[in-house]
Amino acid sequence: MKKVFISSFILLVTMGVAKAQSVYQPYNYQFYQKLNVDVYSTKTRVHSSLKPYMVDDSLLRARVDSLLNYGVVKNGAYAKIFNEHLIDYKSNASTFYADLLPDFNIGRDFSGKKTTHYNSLGLQIGGSAGKNFSYNVAGYLSNAKFPDYLSTYINQVGIVPGQAYARRLTNDADAYNWSYITATVSYTPFKFINISAGRDKTFIGDGYRSVLLSDNTSPAPFFRVTADVGNVKYMAMWALFQDPASTSDQFIDRKKFGVFHYLDWNVSNRLSFGFFDSVIWSNTDDSGHSRGFDFSYINPLIFLRPVEAANGSPDNALIGLTSKLKVTNGLTLYGQFALDEFESKNFFHNPGNYRNKFGWQLGIRGADLFGVKGLNYLAETSTARPYTYSERASVINYTANSEPLAHPFGANFREYVALLNYSYKRFDFSGEADLGHYGLDINNLNYGKNPFLNYQNPAKVDGNYIGQGLTTNMVYLQGKVAFLLNPKYNLRLELGGIYRTEKNTAFNDKTSMLTFGIRSSFRDLHTDLASFKSH
Repeated sequence: MKKVFISSFILLVTMGVAKAQSVYQPYNYQFYQKLNVDVYSTKTRVHSSLKPYMVDDSLLRARVDSLLNYGVVKNGAYAKIFNEHLIDYKSNASTFYADLLPDFNIGRDFSGKKTTHYNSLGLQIGGSAGKNFSYNVAGYLSNAKFPDYLSTYINQVGIVPGQAYARRLTNDADAYNWSYITATVSYTPFKFINISAGRDKTFIGDGYRSVLLSDNTSPAPFFRVTADVGNVKYMAMWALFQDPASTSDQFIDRKKFGVFHYLDWNVSNRLSFGFFDSVIWSNTDDSGHSRGFDFSYINPLIFLRPVEAANGSPDNALIGLTSKLKVTNGLTLYGQFALDEFESKNFFHNPGNYRNKFGWQLGIRGADLFGVKGLNYLAETSTARPYTYSERASVINYTANSEPLAHPFGANFREYVALLNYSYKRFDFSGEADLGHYGLDINNLNYGKNPFLNYQNPAKVDGNYIGQGLTTNMVYLQGKVAFLLNPKYNLRLELGGIYRTEKNTAFNDKTSMLTFGIRSSFRDLHTDLASFKSH
């Protein structure tokens, strides 16, 4: 194994023809899709499926700069409001910036006959030292009253979606407060190697969702090494997660570790393939013995450890593939496949067996739809078979901090989602349509949607299908109109509307609401989800 490692390292060194970057842009779908015209151009080879991006990449710098510096104004106080950081220091050797991040939103849920609010105040600081080191830290204190379907999710899971653990307000049992912190440092010691560490999210894929690794969960501590060698980009990442008491089998708030490898290969300007693997293992085993960090997972080479795991390791391995084809400058096809368990006899001859655990995604996306400059679009479908991402114990399932690491629906689902976005000067218009079909557990039986349940206790061994159990259909429609005040930290006035239904034979939930407020930062606040647990 040492010879393989040394040979691979030498190969990376000798291939180091591209400069690795050090300044990253926090991942947010609405901001990143504005880069479509460059990222998915047939004239570029951007490694589009690994996010967040390093935005000082020469292929992205001009577009990012134009977005973050829109409407430059020289007038002092006016400029501070509309196109500068609150504190912005620059010298030849370093930079520093700081911003207050307000997020105040009020809404009316007409179906639930309740007034909702979302109040958050944050502070962001960041900067750089020299050309090879940068940092960003953001912290928020928040409280909110949500529409009923989100309150149901929070009460079941214990988490404000993708944010943090929720605490009920003492003076309002229907409201919550929480704190949210991200911090990232980035260092480029050599021209093709980047080292990042901190507490944040990582997204793998070209779609809005991911069946491999998404931004669905709350931020987690990580250490990541990325090698950018022209047509090949390779990531090795180690992360620390929690298995909360609400879902733990035997112990309170156990910790677990994850290692993730991803190789993205741009075959040409139009075609690329990606190869993914991950292993989740527990800090404390089922006998109560502390295991700690397993240093055998320091090995940064892809696919070696999952092969060993398939041969009897007690840990949870998942492998996957990604692909992308740029048909034209305005049309890109993409896809993913995630394999959680493989048993050839059942995979090829018994498709309904509970051990056939896999998911996939297909989609199209692009820029300038119908020739309209700035009209970006995406349409995709994602599917995960029953029991995918679940394991023998919750402490080694494919989740983090009470939420799925991949698609927010868990498993046993099929989803169709379409998104449009159009920007005109400081105005931004976006729309989403989401159709979900899934099966919830019923009669205390495990039908395969909840990844925290032991998959070795299925409701049935054979004849499993997507939507089994309490068959449920969801319709989610959302529209937003925003006026951008300051592009540096995405400060904007925003008017939004949501219409949502979730229906089965046990309940028929409806939500129709309007919201208005001042928003900031590049956080994604996901509201287009469904709980992976029954009501």
